[in-house]
Amino acid sequence: MSDVTRILNAIERGEAHATDELLPLVYEELRLLAAQKLSHETPGQTLQATALVHEAYLRLVGDEPQGWENRGHFFAAAAEAMRRILIENARRKKSPKHGGGRCSLDLDAVEPAVPTASDDLVALDEALTRLAAEDPVKGDLVKLRFFAGLSIDQAAQALRISRATAIRHWSFAKAWLFHELRRGS
Repeated sequence: MSDVTRILNAIERGEAHATDELLPLVYEELRLLAAQKLSHETPGQTLQATALVHEAYLRLVGDEPQGWENRGHFFAAAAEAMRRILIENARRKKSPKHGGGRCSLDLDAVEPAVPTASDDLVALDEALTRLAAEDPVKGDLVKLRFFAGLSIDQAAQALRISRATAIRHWSFAKAWLFHELRRGS
């Protein structure tokens, strides 16, 4: 049993000191995942990798004890938490209160504004929600690959499916999402 799994089991049993031991073990890996996810955002992003990791970690080990089976399950939950934070941030940016709906203008060459990464992320989240409703495993695979930055092998291990199955699911999910995103635009 890995140290992370042992600590996750201690957290589940309600041992208060265990949450203090978990962050140092997973912090760097979570920060790398967060940085990878944020690299897809538009320049000028106000959310930093460190803040994303801290927010996700607080959601994971907050007031209510969670029941993680193992390291893979924890990182899948971390990927989901990061995805939700990024989606909330994208939706917040689209709201009128935060400048959503305003057109960007380049004073040198006035052209129509192009869709922002926030728009794309919200559309992807909506399509991913539909995919997960139809096939939760494929939805989880996309979350692990896209939002957590896991390789096909790492995602297969986290989902406890074979590499070949993960490759088939990944191919299907990409095609399905591409179709859904094209249909929605």
